[in-house]
Amino acid sequence: MIRHLLTAAAVFALSACASASTPGAQASDASMGPRPTKLAGYFAANPLDGKTILGPPPAPDSPHGKADRALFEETRKLEGSPRWKTAIQDNDLWGGGALKRFSCALGVDVNETQTPVTWKILHKIELDVRTVGTPAKDFYDRKRPLIGNDAPLCVPREDWMKTNASYPSGHSMTAWSWALVLTELSPAKADPLLTLGRESGESRVICGVHFISDVEAGRSLGSAMVARLHSEPAFQADMAAAKREIAVAKGKPLGCDG
Repeated sequence: MIRHLLTAAAVFALSACASASTPGAQASDASMGPRPTKLAGYFAANPLDGKTILGPPPAPDSPHGKADRALFEETRKLEGSPRWKTAIQDNDLWGGGALKRFSCALGVDVNETQTPVTWKILHKIELDVRTVGTPAKDFYDRKRPLIGNDAPLCVPREDWMKTNASYPSGHSMTAWSWALVLTELSPAKADPLLTLGRESGESRVICGVHFISDVEAGRSLGSAMVARLHSEPAFQADMAAAKREIAVAKGKPLGCDG
């Protein structure tokens, strides 16, 4: 995976735009954080011991830790590239940018009107990610790669980044969980959905806010969480309804490639 991303970084760096997005445009697109919601996750309490499932992050001076840092530095070359701009969209879990990308991969416009059950599942899963992932984050308290430097990021630097831990990546956990659940709802779209789930995690490295091992941990814990979700009656009922909903839904959102 690391070799793949290093190769991608070199390719995209060569094709980067002449200048980065303007600071104002970047901030307006990328600073979208969690929004108020009346929804609650499927879990009333955390059913998994994420810190035990994952184990600790790589030590900074280990081969894996050094590779993490090298990849962070290499991907700074992507600033202003098309891949950088896609990473900004993947960052937007709550404003609709990431959901649009998943809608394009699914071939169905997932929204609160046409596919309300599917829309609800994805938003409830993001809340469950916080429930399951935060204890491991807090326990290991790994500092983000952007701390202690002024390297370019695809999102604005904010004070919360100094205290919100890096391992595992909650965005990566959410994106991979979404990819797994949507694949179950539409097996014929497995390839584009799972590819997007992987790319969305890699976007966190490209944005400069996570190490690749944070992303890998997010995928692992996301997979564990989705497996555990299948024992929740409310999740089972919603998935059955969503399968019927997706089967009759039409039309992917405007702006999709192809």
